[in-house]
Amino acid sequence: MKTFRNVGIILVLALLVWLLPQGATGAQTVSNLLSVIFLAGLAFFAYRMYMENRTALFDLPERSRVLLYGSVALLLITLTATSRMWNASGGFILLWFALIGLAVYGFAIVLRAYRDY
Repeated sequence: MKTFRNVGIILVLALLVWLLPQGATGAQTVSNLLSVIFLAGLAFFAYRMYMENRTALFDLPERSRVLLYGSVALLLITLTATSRMWNASGGFILLWFALIGLAVYGFAIVLRAYRDY
């Protein structure tokens, strides 16, 4: 019975978005609001992880820290440009994969150096 209620709620919301004059705009606003809340949650999680592991990060050699922060920056920039790169020609799609692979490789090098250190 709970499943039918949930499906009914979804159908009523979909019907409202379809029938109301500015339903699509309202749905886009709610979607944007949920996206901002999700990204704020991710930022808070990243902040907490940084604060809990700050001493381990400062114990890394400077070269490893630069590589780690550079890999994070490369990953964030590449993920931000994902839609533009995927909508462009095939060369940019390959470049996207190369940049993601390079960032992951940087993480792997830092992780290996951390475990050996």
